[in-house]
Parts: sequence; structure tokens; C-alpha cells
Amino acid sequence: MSSSVLKASASGRHQADAGTIQVVSFRLASEEYGIEITKVQEIILVGEITRVPQTARYIKGLINLRSTVIPIVDLRLRFGMPEEQPTDETRIMVMNVRGKTIGIIVDAVSEVLRISKDQIAPPPPTVSSLGREYLTGLAKLEKRLLILLDVECILTEQHELAVPTASLN
Repeated sequence: MSSSVLKASASGRHQADAGTIQVVSFRLASEEYGIEITKVQEIILVGEITRVPQTARYIKGLINLRSTVIPIVDLRLRFGMPEEQPTDETRIMVMNVRGKTIGIIVDAVSEVLRISKDQIAPPPPTVSSLGREYLTGLAKLEKRLLILLDVECILTEQHELAVPTASLN
């Protein structure tokens, strides 16, 4: 999926019905996740990431995106999954979280979906309390479940990113 496709979809989001949301779906390991499209600015290829010493293991470092320095979070590591080498499908989803631009590394971006709000169920109480706080719900699609994430909770909360964002002059 190219960022131009995402940008075109994002610009049309105001036309969506009040009973639906648009979600960017992506894969981590064998699971499929989704984040509301309004949070996603663009999707880019993984390039050179500058490592920053003494940061959390899941903070891979910084990139320079059109003269803006952006911290990059490996979502696999953030979720306690084993680290994997990037593939041709690996992408960085650039998003705005509470006024900060942050990139997250995902295994692959799948598609932009329009999901009816009646297809979304709250996270089940059986999900452990640690992971449950990061979920906004589960989207029941035809033959699969899509785990909807609260990206603001994942990337802030008590794990506030210790990497500053700044513009290069």
C-alpha cells in the first residue's frame, strides 16, 4: 500500500457515515491489528534509523522525515514479541499522538477498511489487564478478528517516550 493511497483515503474520511470508522490494518507476527485512520499521517518504507543511547529497547531511534526528526518505536518489541529483521513488507506508520509525530514499525500494512460500529465488540474481560488497556475493541469481520489498538495509550501513558522530537534547521 502506498502512502498516496492512504492520503487519498484519509482525505475522504469526513464523508464516512457516522456509524462507521476507517481503520488502517497491519500485521505483527500472525495477528492483524487496526488503528483509526485519523491517527495515521502516512506510511513509509523503513530506512536508516539513528540509534539513541539509553532509551527503552523498543525505541529503535530517530529518522529524518522531510526535516523533522521522528522517534521510531518497534511495535513488536513494545508488545514483548521477539525482534525480527525488516522484510520488503516492513513499514513505518507515521502518526500524530498527542501533538507529537511518532513512527511505529509494523511487519506489513494490509489495507484501509471501513468498519461499522456494530461490528466492534469491547475487549473481552478475559484479556489480561496489561494488554486490555491498549485495546479499543475487536472488529468482527467475515472470517477474521481485527484487534483495534489505542495508539495514544500504547505510546504514552507511563511509558512516555524519552526521545525528543524536533525540527532540523
